[in-house]
Amino acid sequence: MTSGVLEKLSVLYVEDEADIRKSLTNAVQGEFKAFLTAADGSEGLKKFKKYKPDIVITDLLMPIQDGLSLAREIKSISKDTLIIVLSAFSEKEKLLGAIDAGVDKYLIKPIYPDELLSLISELAQQKILSDNTVDLGGGYEFDKNRKALIKDGAKIVLTKKEIAFISFLAERLDFFGSHEEIRRHIWGQKPNDAAIRTFIKRIREKTHKDFIKNVPALGYKIFTTQ
Repeated sequence: MTSGVLEKLSVLYVEDEADIRKSLTNAVQGEFKAFLTAADGSEGLKKFKKYKPDIVITDLLMPIQDGLSLAREIKSISKDTLIIVLSAFSEKEKLLGAIDAGVDKYLIKPIYPDELLSLISELAQQKILSDNTVDLGGGYEFDKNRKALIKDGAKIVLTKKEIAFISFLAERLDFFGSHEEIRRHIWGQKPNDAAIRTFIKRIREKTHKDFIKNVPALGYKIFTTQ
């Protein structure tokens, strides 16, 4: 059941019970690019810092350092690392503690390999989609993978130059693209000001009159708070 997503991931599995650690490792390790193990939270943190895995799977109750403490430290280092906590407990306090620690998923034991692999695949897909989509506000998104501008789920038809222009500005949402940068990046030459104004006008007609904002004497930026 090898998944194309799983094959690209490195995983750190932290479990203090050797038999459980060995059993799950044997069942799933072949699905991943790398599958590391640790016997407690302290060892897990050291291996996380050294190998920087994409996903951490950790037991909750462990000696030296427990799973929630480990999760908090990992999230303080890398908030984007996916963390799955495994536990035999389902008390409300434990669940709230997991949420507070920034855990992405809390699973109650016993854990079945197929269940775990499906969950990891789902979480990884969600993260990939999130990483590849830029929220522009106002219902607009830019899909970096598809090179597409989306409005409320529908793709807006744009030319290659228009897509290149929006992609360029989407990487600079908090700033702006200068006139010189835009000319060089989009045209590779120096079109006259009238040509640029016409180009911007066409994009506004396909989106919204305030979608592209002029920054006087400096350049342009995406502005979609409408």
